Amino acid sequence: MKRLTIFLYGVISYAVFFATFLYAIGFVGNLPLVPRTIDGTPQMPFGNALVIDMLLLAVFAIQHSVMARPAFKAQWTRIIPEAAERSTYVLFSSLALIALFYFWQPLGGQIWTVENRSGQLLLDIGFAFGWALVLYSTFLINHFDLFGLRQVWLQLLGKPYTQLPFKTPGAYKLVRHPLYLGWFFAFWCTPHMTATHLLFAVVTSAYILIAILFEEHDLLKAHPQYRRYREQVPMLLPRFSTRRNTEDAETAA
Repeated sequence: MKRLTIFLYGVISYAVFFATFLYAIGFVGNLPLVPRTIDGTPQMPFGNALVIDMLLLAVFAIQHSVMARPAFKAQWTRIIPEAAERSTYVLFSSLALIALFYFWQPLGGQIWTVENRSGQLLLDIGFAFGWALVLYSTFLINHFDLFGLRQVWLQLLGKPYTQLPFKTPGAYKLVRHPLYLGWFFAFWCTPHMTATHLLFAVVTSAYILIAILFEEHDLLKAHPQYRRYREQVPMLLPRFSTRRNTEDAETAA
C-alpha cells in the first residue's frame, strides 16, 4: 500500500507539473487560452507591483535552487521517502509557479513593439522553438527521471533506483545546457516587450546563469568526465566550426 501511495503521489505531482508547464506557455506568451498572462492593465501603483513581482520571482528561485542541492536532499530524505524526493521537488516547484501566475502584477510600459509581420513571425517562431527545445531536452536526459516518475515506478516494482550514466545525446553535443537555452528563447522572443515582460526575462535569465554555476559544480562532483566535457562543449551558444567538437564531446561522454 505504501508503494502504491508513493507511486500515485509521483503521478499526481507530474500531472500538476505538466499542467503548470502548459499554462506557463500561455502566461509568458500572452495567449488568450489562459485567464491570467504576464501582461495586462496595471492594478496597483508601479512600486507596489514591482515589489510583489520580485518577491514572487525570489520565492521560486530560492525554492528551485535550495531543494536541488545535494545537502538539502540528504536532510530532506530523512523526512520523506527517498523515492518521493524528486516528485516532491517537482510539486513544490509547480506550486511556486502557480502562485507566481496567480499573484503576478502587470507593470505597464512598452519597451519595444515589432510591427513588421516578418519580424513578428520570426519572434513567434523563436518563442515556440524555445518551449519545444525545453521539452525536447528533458527527453534527451530522461524526462521521466527528471520529473520523478522513474523513481516512483521503480519503488512500486520493488527495484532499487540507479543513477543515470553521464551522456551527451543530441543537442547536448552542441551546448552543455540546451534546456536553459530553450528558456532564453521562450522568455526573450516576443514582438511586444513590456516593462513587465522585461522584468520577468531579466530576472529569470540572471537566475538561470547563476543556477548553471551551482549545477555544474554538482555535476563535476558526480561525474569526473564532466570536466572534459565542459572544456570541449560551450555552455549556451553552439559552435559549428568543425566536426572535431562533436567528436570530442562523444569522447568525453
